[in-house]
Amino acid sequence: MNDCTPLQERLLFLQKFLSAPLSTGSIVPSSRHLTKAMLKPINWENSRHIAELGAGTGVFTREIRRRRDPRCQVYIFERDEALRERLQVEIPDFSFHPDARDIHLLPREEDSAPLLDGIISGLPFANFPTSLRDQILDNVKAALKPDGKFIAFQYSLRLKSRLEKRFEKVSTSLVTLNVPPAFVHVCEGPRGN
Repeated sequence: MNDCTPLQERLLFLQKFLSAPLSTGSIVPSSRHLTKAMLKPINWENSRHIAELGAGTGVFTREIRRRRDPRCQVYIFERDEALRERLQVEIPDFSFHPDARDIHLLPREEDSAPLLDGIISGLPFANFPTSLRDQILDNVKAALKPDGKFIAFQYSLRLKSRLEKRFEKVSTSLVTLNVPPAFVHVCEGPRGN
């Protein structure tokens, strides 16, 4: 159970932004409209392995918990130790990890095939050094099943060309009912997997 009120959640998010703006990326949590756009592309009934990168205060994480099939394993990556531990107490049946670069190290299928049906990302890629951004994107691509989806939101279109190099299909939409408005990239067909 989330023991924070919506106001407390916003204040916690603002505090994290003020202490580390490059790794937080926004001053307020994602809206319900952005959450809906981020999670809609996933086939929740058939997905057995889902990951979230940059869980923050858990806006997407809680909705993943609500939508997932009970047989689905969920892997949460959050660098901020306090936020990660807070979510781990709230949702103990998810698997928590500190570094999104390690997503490709998750267990694989028996035939060594990639594991993940979907990856949902709230990481502020525009704030990352190029080498870190590329490393995470390459590892995301390596961790996805051939029919898996990578869904990421950003506040600009700068990431799109990097996504198109790694995925056969990239669909982009704008969610205006978010502060600030956000682009949602739905990436399918990881190249080379």
